[in-house]
Amino acid sequence: MLPEVPDRILLELGRTGGGPEALAFLARDQDTRRLLLLRAVLDAVAGADPALCPADAGRRLLEDWALLEAADATAAADEPAGDTSVTKGPTGSPARVRLLAPLVGAWAQRCLRGLGTDPARPGAPQRAREFRRDLDHFSALAAAAAARAGLSFAVRLTARDGLLVLPSLGALRTAETGDTSVEVVHRGGRLTMRRRGAADVVVHVERGTGAWSGAASWTPAYALPGLTTGAPPTPLDDLDPYRWVQDGVHHLGLSGPASLDDAERKRWLHSWSGTAVELRLGGEQRLLEAVRLLRCLVPLAAPPGSEPGDCTGTCSGTRREAFGAVLSSAPHAPTVLAATLVHELQHTKLVALSEAVTLHRADGRKRYFAPWRTDPRPYDGLLQGTYSHLALADFFQQRALTLTRPADREAAWAEHARCREQVGAALPALVGSPDLTVPGRRFVDQMVAVYERLDEHPAPRGHAVRAQAYVAAARGLFSARRTPPTG
Repeated sequence: MLPEVPDRILLELGRTGGGPEALAFLARDQDTRRLLLLRAVLDAVAGADPALCPADAGRRLLEDWALLEAADATAAADEPAGDTSVTKGPTGSPARVRLLAPLVGAWAQRCLRGLGTDPARPGAPQRAREFRRDLDHFSALAAAAAARAGLSFAVRLTARDGLLVLPSLGALRTAETGDTSVEVVHRGGRLTMRRRGAADVVVHVERGTGAWSGAASWTPAYALPGLTTGAPPTPLDDLDPYRWVQDGVHHLGLSGPASLDDAERKRWLHSWSGTAVELRLGGEQRLLEAVRLLRCLVPLAAPPGSEPGDCTGTCSGTRREAFGAVLSSAPHAPTVLAATLVHELQHTKLVALSEAVTLHRADGRKRYFAPWRTDPRPYDGLLQGTYSHLALADFFQQRALTLTRPADREAAWAEHARCREQVGAALPALVGSPDLTVPGRRFVDQMVAVYERLDEHPAPRGHAVRAQAYVAAARGLFSARRTPPTG
């Protein structure tokens, strides 16, 4: 049984904050839900229609799970005496780290959708083939975890459309199209990949670092350094096949996934290297959230409509089924990446909290004005956006009060004033909703308290006036679009 949210944690999160205890609670709750989700996949495969999931596919899934359990047991035996923790989130055993990695959630949700396919419906055979490909990915995940744990094994994996991804290690690129069988053998830190008609590819797996090879067909996984001293590296994942929403569903306004070259990785590293400093300028809370909640970054292509070489615009998002992942196009400066993390990690916090406690019972039919969007939003979307913009208003206010260079300070005040005005326009609809539960009412009341506290340090009048005009224009455009033409 999952634990209830303690009242003090609910109130902390309502203030867009959350100390180590609150953030750890959210992470543990999400990790527990992930393990339950994986259990659901195992159970659903065991009871699946053979036309969708043949018996041999089910047996292979159980073999992969056994390999993960062996990797977990090996890592537990290597732990210092007295360390009895089992689930450590992103810093646990290789097997636990793989299972709790954000994009495994996307894989598991896709598998459950596939298992719900009616074999009698048109298109079912194609969906069954796709589902079996999805199960093949779990085999690669188990192999990667076992190699990380130092286990010896030999398995046969499948390269999908010329690409075999071993999560956290890297990817083997083949010249073939379609599915290609690859024999993968691990002995003594050497991962050997064999396929018919091609030279063996040998990859050296080093615990705690990476996997390298001299073969041109191998692309190592890339990770950014720890955000702070002692923090684990943050994967910059441009390889995982589940890093983007599949089945034709896309995020509004987001570009597709990007594959990075060396120059683009350096650009990411440049921004990342200064991000901790920029986050701290907006308050220690924002740096703490990034260290405790961010588990991977997924690079996106340049925003839709941007010009080639344009580095001023970015787009970003999160996925409900991928706790700890932030999707973002390449930021052009550390300040941009810091603000992106503040924004997106509020969504991460609120989604995790909403799964642990019911904040409202709105059914999504009624739509509301949101000054940061051109389309009307359901209540939950309005709550999510208001929460993120409230944190941004606080973040930029803290920066404006801390920064010393006049230009930087004015830029921070401008962003603060805009976010604050946007929140002020949205809060009445949130507060006045009859759909709020008792915990939801307490949560929103804390948001109001933070909004009112911002007035202790008002923005310079010029910035405030421009922000008011900005929101008024957005409201006018919203009203015009909802008003049917006459005459």
